[in-house]
Amino acid sequence: MFETIRNAWKVKDLRMKLLYTLVMLIVFRLGSCIPVPLLDPNQLKAMFESTNNSLFGFIDLVSGGAFQNATIFAMGITPYINASIIMQLLCVAIPALERLQKEGEEGRKKIAQIQRWGTVVLALIQAIGLYFLLKSYSAVTMTGFWPAVIIVMTFTAGTAFLMWLGEQITEKGVGNGISLIIFAGIVSSIPSGVVSLWNYMQNGTMGIIGAIALVIVALAVVGLVVMMNEAERRIPVQYAKRVVGRKMYGGQNTHIPIKVAAVGVIPIIFAMSIMSFPGTIASFFRVQAGSPGFWGGFLKVFSPDHWAYAVLYFFLIIFFTYFYSAIQFNPVEMANNMKNNGGFIPGIRPGRPTSEFISRVLSKITLAGAIFLGFIAIVPIFMNMGLNIQNFSIGGTSLLIVVGVALETVNQLESQMLMRHYKGFLE
Repeated sequence: MFETIRNAWKVKDLRMKLLYTLVMLIVFRLGSCIPVPLLDPNQLKAMFESTNNSLFGFIDLVSGGAFQNATIFAMGITPYINASIIMQLLCVAIPALERLQKEGEEGRKKIAQIQRWGTVVLALIQAIGLYFLLKSYSAVTMTGFWPAVIIVMTFTAGTAFLMWLGEQITEKGVGNGISLIIFAGIVSSIPSGVVSLWNYMQNGTMGIIGAIALVIVALAVVGLVVMMNEAERRIPVQYAKRVVGRKMYGGQNTHIPIKVAAVGVIPIIFAMSIMSFPGTIASFFRVQAGSPGFWGGFLKVFSPDHWAYAVLYFFLIIFFTYFYSAIQFNPVEMANNMKNNGGFIPGIRPGRPTSEFISRVLSKITLAGAIFLGFIAIVPIFMNMGLNIQNFSIGGTSLLIVVGVALETVNQLESQMLMRHYKGFLE
């Protein structure tokens, strides 16, 4: 990884991309320190600690602690994630949006524009709900119409700015901007997680054996994520020889690489967002997990210290892995492209048999990747339940996102270096 970054630094345009990405992430961290006017951060922190971390833990995690510190990026990028989930589901359900998605670059631009407006609307709704929640906890220092407008618009503008920041990183920097913002937020919370671990050992909540076991599991998660990220199934492809004019083309053997973790950490982020949503909505009405009544029992399922949370989280990860894989890979299109270029899989007839074969391989690979992601995400949850740890920020999901985003960014950097190498060779 460091060798790749060092080599990329030697290339001028890649160096500028890396610097641009770094500056944008610094802007994100600086914005996470700017307080929202008319709010009492001490009251907000008390509210955060009084409610279970399942309610706002995801928001605070991806915002790097901006939520409990009452800063302008308190809502983080979660409205964008929710808008992305809704948009992708609508593109599958509504034929007009599906056709728009297939119209190439112009269609994707229109989809992105709709998603941006959806993000602003969801951010506005979430900001209004958050304002009334803060007001109920006496975290608002000045009440009235205009103070409410200032607070709501500040929260909404913070999310809109983060969305713009992520898109700028994707367009002009290196890697996926939204993923890198989430990555930066989680990394910034690691020091506080280490301090929490030390405090647990000091007050006797966790023994030295438990701490060592936690570190070993964390290292094992990192190793497994790296290993699975590199694992792939290679489908062999042969191209028939063709004579065009006086030249002969084809006749070469190649392969289609299908990675086990091809969808990356997107299913994890989507599943986290879904699992945090019911608790967040319920908190606006001051309903907490475990309180008397139906809703208290229902919210208990979405609390990380309940076994049903881990089970539901596991199946959500599997669902989103299959869902995102179906969007990313189209076996019919792959088979048609192969057939049009004179390619075939040895032992498989071109056309429909080829698409069915690719579909079967994709299904098996996706299942393996989904089970791996789900298993890595829930094992630390059961460990935390066994060790009786609460509000510990460095979980399996956090490690998955950090390692996954880092590997994806390095892979993209390597691809850009390879592209520039061939471009220089041809010139």
